[in-house]
This record gives sequence, C-alpha cells and structure tokens, in this order.
Amino acid sequence: MKNLHLVLPVGTQVVTRRAVATGAGVPLCAAGAVGEVVAAPVDYHHAYRVRLPDGAEVSLRRDELSIRKQEQAGLLGDAGEVLRDHDLYAHVIYRCVVGSRAYGLEHDASDTDLRGVYLPPAELHWSLYGVPEQLENAAAEECYWELQKFLGLALKANPNILECLYTPLVQHAAPVMRELLAERHRVLSRMVYQTFNGYVLSQFKRLEADFRATGAPRWKHAMHLVRLLVSGITALREGHVPVRVEEHRERLLRIKHGDAAWAEVNAWRLALHREFDAAYASTVLPERPDYAWANDFLVRARRSAVH
Repeated sequence: MKNLHLVLPVGTQVVTRRAVATGAGVPLCAAGAVGEVVAAPVDYHHAYRVRLPDGAEVSLRRDELSIRKQEQAGLLGDAGEVLRDHDLYAHVIYRCVVGSRAYGLEHDASDTDLRGVYLPPAELHWSLYGVPEQLENAAAEECYWELQKFLGLALKANPNILECLYTPLVQHAAPVMRELLAERHRVLSRMVYQTFNGYVLSQFKRLEADFRATGAPRWKHAMHLVRLLVSGITALREGHVPVRVEEHRERLLRIKHGDAAWAEVNAWRLALHREFDAAYASTVLPERPDYAWANDFLVRARRSAVH
C-alpha cells in the first residue's frame, strides 16, 4: 500500500497524476508525465517543486504524484494479491509426514510435520506473476515445494527432500507423484556422500564451538546429524534412503536429551564417517543421478497441468 504521507526526497523521479497548466490555461504537462523532485516540502500539506524533462517546473501536492518505480511496478498489479486469488494448496500433489514421527523417534507430544509437492496450473506458472518456489504454513507445520524446485533439490541429494521421497508415512500422492515415487531410485547417486558428509562436517564444527563456549550444544541437532550419517551409509550400501531408525532409537534419544557425553557423541560420529567412506568406496550407485529421466518426467508433469 502506498504511503502518501511519506515526504519524498529531492531527486526522486515521479509521475504526475493530473494535467498541469499555467494560469492562462497553457498546458505544461499531461497526466502521466515524468519529472524529478527539485524541492520538497517540510510536511504532507505543502507542494513539491517538480522539474519536467523540458526544464519547466510545476508545483504539485503529494496526492498528485506517484513515485515512478512504484507506478511501473503497479502496472503488473500486486503479484501476492493475484496469487491469493488462486488456492495453490488445492494443487498439492504429494503430502507426507517427516520428522520424528517418520523417524520412529516420536513421543506423545511430537508435532506432525507435513511436507510435499505442488504442481501449479500451467497458465499461472507461465504468467507474469509466476509461482512461489514453496508454500509454507508454519502454524500447520506444512511446507510444499513447487515440483521443479523439489526435483532439483532431490537431484542434488538434499537430505530433507530425499526423506520426503522415502518416508513410509504418505498421506496423499497424485498419479504423477506415484510415478516419481516408483522411480525415486533414479535421483539417487554418489552425490549423497558429498551432500550428507559436507553438511554434517560443517554443522558439527558449529556444535563443537557451542560446546567449547557453553558446554551445552544443541543436542537435538547433534542427534539429527548422527542420524543423517546413518541414513547416508545405508543409501550408499543398499540404494535406498532409510527414514525409520528404530534400531538406533535409544542411543539417538540419549543424545537428544543430553544424556550422552560429548566425547561419546563425537566418537560415534567419527566412526560413522569412517563407515561412510567405506560405503562410498564400494557403492554401486551411479556417479550422477538420471538427469535425462528427471527432465522428461518434469516436462510430462508440466503438460499435465495444462487445462
């Protein structure tokens, strides 16, 4: 919303909202003319001096001017307002449960974290307004990625996205997503080693700094980093991403609750890194995911969104 009580500084380019003429009726400029503020008033109630391209100067009040950049942006309308007219949540094609309930680490008060994918109508996707890369509803613990964004992250072995593809708790999957789930092995590659390992290494450095500074690192985050290594090792060895980790439940929960010594946590982490290295050396996963298949899948999904 425009703030008409804002005093515009000298040098601001503006657009006139009405035609201006001399006292004798000689036109000075038409409505929509571009000018530059050369003198600003001290408050909203007084006029600006605006210099026109031909050098003439006119006096105009704030409500008779628009800021040029805002005026041009306004020609496209408010993209957010346009998108609010479309219920993008109605185009969710995949909804699943991730987080502690999917890992088998939940308790009675655990949240239900919903994630998934949406496929927007083609005409909106092709429009000037475009579509958001993700829909988020923090109150409902929901997040849905636009299909291309989701697929791109999966091809980069993003852990959160791979967990969405392999979680056993699926609430809804449209036919197009059932195809992706059936072919999810095509997005798996040795990039799991790079992505998972790199993330854990960088995050553990921060946790170690917290431990040295306060003696109280974020234990829950430490638990999830260890869990991520367990998941990555299995992905390289067996060609699928394990989401449920019940066999490690008690040990992981000890970390989460701060009942394990930092030295114990770090020793387990280092041992898992060594296992990860060995799994990488012997994995049968391809060097890169199947980009050609992924591209073909995305194009066909896009075509299905044309109505």
